[in-house]
Amino acid sequence: MGEAKRRKEALGDKFGQDKPIVSWLPLTQRQAKDAYKLTTQGAWIGIFTLGAAWMVIRFVGPAFGWWKLSQ
Repeated sequence: MGEAKRRKEALGDKFGQDKPIVSWLPLTQRQAKDAYKLTTQGAWIGIFTLGAAWMVIRFVGPAFGWWKLSQ
């Protein structure tokens, strides 16, 4: 008998379910991994948005200010 079959018999209904990270926190390892992925993606979106805003303010902003002063 293989190890997976032994584990399946030993665990019964709990076989194949995600285990919680800690017993007192209802957060599974899969949920923690998904949350980490989401926050990392959000951070990169924020970094690119900040860079784009900086480029617009740094290069486009002064051009509009100069145009207004020259009239």
